[in-house]
Amino acid sequence: MRREGQGRGRRLALAAAGLLAALATPFGAFLLADRFLPPDLPRLETVGRVVQDREGRVLSALPAPGGVWRLPVAAEDVPGHLVDLLIAAEDRRFRWHPGVDPIALGRATFQWIRAGRVVSGGSTLSMQAARLLEPRPRTLRSKAIEAFRAAQLEWRLGKPGVLRIWLTLAPMGGNLEGVRAGSLAWFGRPVERIGVAEAALLVAVPRRPEALRPDRHPAAALAARNAVLLRRAAPALPEAERRAALAEAAPAIRRAMPGLAPHLSREVARDAGPAPIRTTLDAGLQRGMEALVREALPGLPERASIAIVVADLRSREMRAVVGGEWLAEGRAGALDLTRTVRSPGSALKPLLYAMAFDRGLATPSTVMEDLPRHFGDWAPENFARGFSGHVTAASALRQSLNLPAVALMEALGPIRFASALKRLGAPPRLPPGAGAALPLALGGAGITLRELVGVTAALGDGGRAGSLRALQGPAGAGEEPVVRAQVAEAVAAILTQPFPGGGPAGIAWKTGTSWGGRDAWAVGFDARHVAGVWVGRPDGTAIPGATGRSHALPILARAFGILPAAARPLPAGAAGPRPVAAPAPLDALRLLFPPAGAVIEPGALTIRAAGGRRPLTFLVDGVPVAEGGARREAGWVPPGPGFYRVTVLDAAGTAASAPIRVRAND
Repeated sequence: MRREGQGRGRRLALAAAGLLAALATPFGAFLLADRFLPPDLPRLETVGRVVQDREGRVLSALPAPGGVWRLPVAAEDVPGHLVDLLIAAEDRRFRWHPGVDPIALGRATFQWIRAGRVVSGGSTLSMQAARLLEPRPRTLRSKAIEAFRAAQLEWRLGKPGVLRIWLTLAPMGGNLEGVRAGSLAWFGRPVERIGVAEAALLVAVPRRPEALRPDRHPAAALAARNAVLLRRAAPALPEAERRAALAEAAPAIRRAMPGLAPHLSREVARDAGPAPIRTTLDAGLQRGMEALVREALPGLPERASIAIVVADLRSREMRAVVGGEWLAEGRAGALDLTRTVRSPGSALKPLLYAMAFDRGLATPSTVMEDLPRHFGDWAPENFARGFSGHVTAASALRQSLNLPAVALMEALGPIRFASALKRLGAPPRLPPGAGAALPLALGGAGITLRELVGVTAALGDGGRAGSLRALQGPAGAGEEPVVRAQVAEAVAAILTQPFPGGGPAGIAWKTGTSWGGRDAWAVGFDARHVAGVWVGRPDGTAIPGATGRSHALPILARAFGILPAAARPLPAGAAGPRPVAAPAPLDALRLLFPPAGAVIEPGALTIRAAGGRRPLTFLVDGVPVAEGGARREAGWVPPGPGFYRVTVLDAAGTAASAPIRVRAND
């Protein structure tokens, strides 16, 4: 115990000796103080957000907490002439001093002793940065603390870090801080694009931010700016450039901060860091779509709202997103209605027909029945309550008839349709406890406008799956098509027709209306863009008489009028995906699964049929596997890999068959 106590004592003595040695040198004392008294940086990190479009143009600026316009900026973000003017005006020896300029401090001390008052402060940019981080009263004690903090900042952050602090926190009048906020408010442009005269004003205003506010004291602001331009130490400017800068007028008003795409801007900024956020939007298109919404709203019933999504057809990058009229009174303007789950009505029928064509259940020329019919206990009707009798599938889709669509859904299978929606990034939201069922054909599940636009994009892009995105970055891996390209083109050809009230040509479009007129939809695509419009009341109450054709489609036509013209060409032979021997009515016997040419994984298989006269008999290679009786399906377990022919036979002797292959186990 005694020996252990002696060892502890020696260690304490050595530690004390090391501390004294550190304190014995100024640098050692500084390092010790720096370790235990680190600079306070939260103000620098507590900033607003800047959201940019795909070209780097500012879409929207969001304030820091407390409503202060403090936006992040670094020295490399601003023009070189701004930094040059700042150093010339505030700290000529900034490039070489360690945070404190002994020459400037000596001069300031001498002037203070001789005049009995402060003539010049002797503050470096580093000391100003320290004061901006931790504001203090102007006292000698505060100056000493600022000098220590300035050396700390230089030691920890270097010259670029010191400039970042000044450029981000310098007061610009009112609740503006930093050159990025000042540039947007006083000049209406990003700081990256300001000229020499504008840079000089941003250097001048922080000296007396309230007395030099351009909107309140324009003459004083102009004089201060010119003093910076005429300063002896100012960077050498060509005389013509200096004269041009001096001749520029100073701003006399404070501009509103950019506020395009307010819903999306807040969405992408929620989890982002302080750096500017680059989106896929196009500022010009966004501005045009927002103006379209403002112009169209007065023609709608009270409390109705509009949402629009425009995306690039190939990349799925969104180019414009209007979630509603921002903060519009009575229209729930703060809600992003492009993300609200609503019933799509008939807007999903194009995908349903494409999937049916792809599986050989019909072609555009197949004759279908639009006549009263029960599907179990459900007897759907058309929107107009009437029936068209026998129509082609193409005409049924173009007229948005309900009975043919439900019949196709029965033949295709609601689960298969729901799975395709999920692959397309639009998983259907079903009522609690409900599964995928036939009403999916008529909008019996929830979807958002963004998701509907993504589904529609697949039909304009060769059947390729892919989700919409708003942030720049590498495109996702290519998805397997949900339907073949020729099938997608066939459906696109059916939907390409003139807008009823006039508009650009070469657009494929489809409308949808949910029950009671609660949701009016219109989606469409040309050769380059896909767009969707939703009209309704955010609270879900009905708009009597509202339909997709009457309320949403005219807005969609105007939206395509804003987009660059890119009419869809109609390729030869787009009438159908492939010819069939003869169109068959949907009550004819047909094999639903497996389809002809299918490659099946090993294991139990369910054979399904539709139509025909029961009882049905199921055969594989001519050998019965089951008599379905009243059922339209039968189970079969392949004995091994190879090629087989699956056949279904009805009571009238009609047969339907399909060749398939069972894959070998890996």
